[in-house]
Amino acid sequence: MTATRPHPGPPGRGPARRLATAAAALLTVVSLLGSASCTGGDAREQPPDADPPRIVVASGQDVTGKNGIRQQLIDAWNAREGEQGYRARLVELPGSADQQRSQLLGALQSGSAEYDVVNLDVTWIPEFAAAGLIRPLTGAAVKDPDDIIRSVDATSFWDGKRYAVPFNSDVGLLYYRKDHLRDAGASRTDLSGGVTWDELRGLIEAVNDRTRPPGLEDGWTTQLAAYEGRTVNAIEAFASAVPGFGLTDDEGRYTADVAQLTAGVSELRERTAPPYMLAEASSSREAESLSAFAEGRTTFLRHWPYVYPVLYERFEGDLGVTRLPGKAVLGGQNLAVTSSTSERRAAKAAELIAFLTDPDSERCLLRAGFAATRTSAYADPGGPPECRHASAYRASPSASPTGESAELKAPDRFAGGVSYSRDILFPALRGAVQRPRTPLYGAVTRTLVTELDALYGPGRPGDAEVAEHLDEALRALLPH
Repeated sequence: MTATRPHPGPPGRGPARRLATAAAALLTVVSLLGSASCTGGDAREQPPDADPPRIVVASGQDVTGKNGIRQQLIDAWNAREGEQGYRARLVELPGSADQQRSQLLGALQSGSAEYDVVNLDVTWIPEFAAAGLIRPLTGAAVKDPDDIIRSVDATSFWDGKRYAVPFNSDVGLLYYRKDHLRDAGASRTDLSGGVTWDELRGLIEAVNDRTRPPGLEDGWTTQLAAYEGRTVNAIEAFASAVPGFGLTDDEGRYTADVAQLTAGVSELRERTAPPYMLAEASSSREAESLSAFAEGRTTFLRHWPYVYPVLYERFEGDLGVTRLPGKAVLGGQNLAVTSSTSERRAAKAAELIAFLTDPDSERCLLRAGFAATRTSAYADPGGPPECRHASAYRASPSASPTGESAELKAPDRFAGGVSYSRDILFPALRGAVQRPRTPLYGAVTRTLVTELDALYGPGRPGDAEVAEHLDEALRALLPH
């Protein structure tokens, strides 16, 4: 049983309302760019009198592959509804997260696609809510909210209201090669209990001081290309360097200063300096960084939970995984009901969201390789919990990258009784920090990516200079 705890504390009102007009104006410009390329034409719902009526769910592509866990949960809902009930249909949007955001904005503002439910990145909730594109939700859309991990559920609120329900979460983890550490005679080869940045650098030096394994280039890699990955790494460094750090408060007002930003820039530069970081990390996204680690060119990798089954299949007992040193950024997607859908359909869409995010669905998501959003999913001391909604995951904890099989690819239990899900993933989620909460998040992340490019290009200005430019740009963008 989950203990009752205080409400997650949805943000207050005030400046958030004044941001709505500015956000709506910005979204109008985005919609002109995004509507031409949106994929709404094939996603239109059937007429209200069609038999059976449909609920259309728009989402990014499922990392568990073809007929992945999200589709299987949709299928389970349809089976429960029967032939005469509402039929849910999943529409997967192509492209990167930024491209999917533009498609959704264009489709919802222009009416070119009649989505009922949208699966939104956690950073998009304030933007879509302030623009009036998603509607506040009642208690019918969420079962047992006290069971949702508090840090995760906080991403569902804006301006004092719940606009979404967490579907699957995400958090940065540290993957490592145990055989590299063992061959180097490192003082520690099992890091499941955690590691600091100083310890990590010491382990990298231990590997570098010995004859390097064939193909090894540098100690660790991450995602620092000019996209959202750079923002994630920056916020992790800033939050680690400055206790309680936040670029914005819960109402979207800018709260940082030059001194805090300088400390954060210094931390980011130190983490990503040679000889510790793989040089190509400054231009790497998720796929490139994963390939570098899988090819044995690094000993450590910062990445998301979904790559754990893939990497275990490659390295088996030589693979280790632990929490990131310092703070980790919270990721994931939340389900929301669009404002354009009718009241009757909205009520049914809320029922669908409650089903897709209920405790059993979250257990299924955890088995499939996602980070579950509920505390109860991590409570089983024997390993990954039972999944009933999705038949392909009832007996096996993880799907293959292609979705062709749900055979066991990665164990939950390590030597010494450490559980990957309960002892590593769950604490990482509870301690994770959010990215800036603001309806202007798209502009904020572009500003961060642009200003921090100075760390990886020619010239390399000092930390204080980079921080001053970043502070000036953010003050010009955000209320404060």
